[in-house]
Amino acid sequence: MSTSPTAATQHVEPVENPLALARSLAPLREFVATTTRIVEQPQSEAHCVEAVRGALARLISNDAWLPASAAQPHPEHYQQYLLHCDPLQRFSVVSFVWGPGQRTPVHDHMVWGLIGMLRGSETGQNFKRDENGKLIPDGPRQTLSPGDIEMVSPRTGDIHQVANAYDDRTSISIHVYGGNIGAVARHVFDLESGAVKPFVSGYSSAQTPNLWDLSHIVRAELPKEPA
Repeated sequence: MSTSPTAATQHVEPVENPLALARSLAPLREFVATTTRIVEQPQSEAHCVEAVRGALARLISNDAWLPASAAQPHPEHYQQYLLHCDPLQRFSVVSFVWGPGQRTPVHDHMVWGLIGMLRGSETGQNFKRDENGKLIPDGPRQTLSPGDIEMVSPRTGDIHQVANAYDDRTSISIHVYGGNIGAVARHVFDLESGAVKPFVSGYSSAQTPNLWDLSHIVRAELPKEPA
């Protein structure tokens, strides 16, 4: 996220080899299929999130699968690229691309979420309300490195501020949320005035990666005709 609560739309589509792209998306396809099976089960949020955490850990164990079109930074604010949204809006997957030094306002999510660090590093500061209802820091600022995963949830703590840990390079994290996060009514908070402002983030991408066009893979595996 950025100092603006709204993700601006800017779609960049670098030229990519269709066969190579279809093959490279296999980890994301597997993650989507696994998470779909998880959210179909009647279970508590805690059990659901723990199962999704394991799948996310496998997804972020390498970064070769992320399409270049979903890894483009913006010079002024974060990019939130939609990678997949469950058709019943039970979960969504996004790549957060942070330009150097970019940060969010203090904000909430209103649904559970997992943040998995893919490239670079980011810092996060959680907040809670004191006895007077004022937001105060909740614990020390945390730093995520590639492979690290952090959870947010209205059940366990949902208000935080996040920033790119670097002032000279891009960082990318993969977020999974328990809803269509781009369409969830959320809030940003002004720590000085205590003002609360509603916002809906939307997405930075007009399109999602085509996970399901496997024609290039199937075609490449067809028997070769005799010369």
